[in-house]
Amino acid sequence: MTSEEIRTNVEKALDEIRPFLQSDGGDISLVAIENNKSVKVRLEGNCVGCSVNQMTLKSGVEMTIKKYVPQIEQVINVD
Repeated sequence: MTSEEIRTNVEKALDEIRPFLQSDGGDISLVAIENNKSVKVRLEGNCVGCSVNQMTLKSGVEMTIKKYVPQIEQVINVD
């Protein structure tokens, strides 16, 4: 998978997650993809400071991104 395909598929994954976050007043944006293995995202709106955002990140975001791009090893939230 090329870097461009990885970026496209990560964006597709975020598009799948976004409605759930937006329903709670939050959002998510892609910050960077490093070495085609690590994805940096930024949780926004009500997701910032939310007590469940680490759980959301691991269970929802990371799982969905890995479904689209299995080679991704980690998803990191940056402030």
